[in-house]
Amino acid sequence: MKPRCSNQRSHALTITEVLVSVGIVCVLAGIAFLAFHRQKVVHRVVHQNRSSDIQCVNNLKQIGLAYRIWEGDNGDKLPMRVPAAKGGAMEPALRGNVAPIFQVMSNELSTPKVLLCPVDASRVAAGNFSAGFDNSHVSYLVGLDADDAHPSTLLSGDSNLAMDGKPVKSGLMTITQDHSVTWTSDRHVNKGNLGFADGSVWQRADDKKLETVEGRLAIP
Repeated sequence: MKPRCSNQRSHALTITEVLVSVGIVCVLAGIAFLAFHRQKVVHRVVHQNRSSDIQCVNNLKQIGLAYRIWEGDNGDKLPMRVPAAKGGAMEPALRGNVAPIFQVMSNELSTPKVLLCPVDASRVAAGNFSAGFDNSHVSYLVGLDADDAHPSTLLSGDSNLAMDGKPVKSGLMTITQDHSVTWTSDRHVNKGNLGFADGSVWQRADDKKLETVEGRLAIP
């Protein structure tokens, strides 16, 4: 039997087909790289946000402890309720000026760095509590009505609040149950941290009215 010979030639890829194939491989490799890079970025951002949240909570816990120590040495009164002539900060507090409140607690706070939220890009940490220290070095509000007898009263917290849809302004303000209070979009991504008179610190999300926020607040 004679072998059969085929008249068909083996088909070789043309230059155009090779280039198209290489292009497709490059596109797929690029898509895979971008997906991997995006996943790494998301993971890093989530980790950074989580670390920032923890640091902010720790700051507020240190601030709460400083308040407790200070009032223990000053007739069980918070600095907002002690006149400046007696070493407190009542007068500036009633004007909504928070810096003097933290200045009188400088020994208890040790460093002004705890007054800065790690994701508050609008402010800078102060080097000390002396000359030049003002509200631009403070991220946290002060609850002027905080009282040990009422543990759930607000003592401190992130100041990026909005009342009735409008961001709160620096100074003294009063919030009642008639107002709708939420977080603004900066800092902790639609959530924030609040410290209470009993020393506890809680994170509140922006999915509903912040029932715990009321009373007279001094906003830096």
